[in-house]
Amino acid sequence: MEEYLLTSRLEKKTKGKLQKQICQVVLDHFEKQYTAELGDAWSSVRDVLTSPWCWQHALLLNRFSPSPGLESSLAEQGYHPAFPAALPYLPAAFRCYSRTAPGRFPAQKHQPGRLKGYYLLNAASLLPVLALEVRDGEDVLDLCAAPGGKSVAILQCACPGHFHCNEYDDMRSRWLEQTIESFIPDPLVNLITVSKLDGRQIGDLQPEFYDKVLVDAPCSNDRSWLFSADPQQAVLRLMQRKELSSLQFQLLRSAVKALRPGGSLVYSTCTLSRAENSDVIKLLLSSCSNVMPVDISGMARAVSQEFAFLSGTQQHELLVLPEKGRAWGPMYVAKLKKVQMSSDQHQLFFLLI
Repeated sequence: MEEYLLTSRLEKKTKGKLQKQICQVVLDHFEKQYTAELGDAWSSVRDVLTSPWCWQHALLLNRFSPSPGLESSLAEQGYHPAFPAALPYLPAAFRCYSRTAPGRFPAQKHQPGRLKGYYLLNAASLLPVLALEVRDGEDVLDLCAAPGGKSVAILQCACPGHFHCNEYDDMRSRWLEQTIESFIPDPLVNLITVSKLDGRQIGDLQPEFYDKVLVDAPCSNDRSWLFSADPQQAVLRLMQRKELSSLQFQLLRSAVKALRPGGSLVYSTCTLSRAENSDVIKLLLSSCSNVMPVDISGMARAVSQEFAFLSGTQQHELLVLPEKGRAWGPMYVAKLKKVQMSSDQHQLFFLLI
């Protein structure tokens, strides 16, 4: 049980890491953009994003590596099940713990040949996985999979018939492979394909191959950008930010091609930016006649005790806003479905996209 207890040494180490300086150029940019987009909600969100000592961390337990005493230790430290019977389709093996108090549980080091007992994460990052609703035997694509937390979470929910985890960036792909090695046993690893393909091309390479596709797209990472150590790098990031929505749209078009008719697609980012969230989804819906939105408002209501959501979003989308005591997010989630078309419509669609 001792390995699960937070030590004063760990707390000091964590506190030291949090003495990072806020990048003023990024904060000024966010102040202007998010005041316009979020209105009064931005003030409280800004307070959380700029105060890492109030951030929370959740634990996703690994069903493939039971840890005796872990759950009782978590309960002693104020942790509780994050999704208690809120979503009836979740298997009993899916267990995530969180608490309202800030602080980080001790991380487990990667050890070749030994599975970790839990994955530390922002609890909001599980919402895209829950929205995807993967079932046993389905063919699943995680298009931008690194560092691998959502891939691990998918495998806590179901056993896909085939699971394709793709990551274009070479360094991040190695990170993804290490994550899979740390959490997934060998028999199940045989069902997983890890690739380093350009996600924009997968739809052409494997058209209508998958039942479910997750596009956790490259985006403006609001949390990390606020603490950019190099102001020049921060300025460059902000300049390149405008190009991200184009990349995200191209990844989504590829995902639609890769989906079988009747298949579902979930798009997610960890930014508050409207240009990278709802605007990208609107563009896809207006340009792809074989895609329709899927209502996820029921899921949002089921987990509303755990998360704070931006009001006024469409039924097929949600945006988690960090607030004190529920410092999860930002996390944008949208769900779409590919519909069946006639043969003539099908040919025209592939010519157009």
